[in-house]
Amino acid sequence: MDIPAAQFKAECLKLMDLVQKTRVPVVITKHGRPVAQLAPISLDSESLFGYMKDSIKIEGDVMAGVDEQWSVLSGDEDDLYAKRSSKRARKK
Repeated sequence: MDIPAAQFKAECLKLMDLVQKTRVPVVITKHGRPVAQLAPISLDSESLFGYMKDSIKIEGDVMAGVDEQWSVLSGDEDDLYAKRSSKRARKK
């Protein structure tokens, strides 16, 4: 359904009710050219809250300790954190 902007302005609330009831969009025109559309909103939108429910399965005891020692405690990665001299310092 196409409607001129002046008529839309005069009948805006009535047209909103019509679109909600019929679910048919209304195209608003200016000088015969479409410029806007009044369309119904989607009614089937679901909340994002809880959309992944039951999508994973936890196996084992997630609260139990880990048998491996952390690298921060064993020192295995100390060389990764050692300070390195910058190129600027070498040039001077």
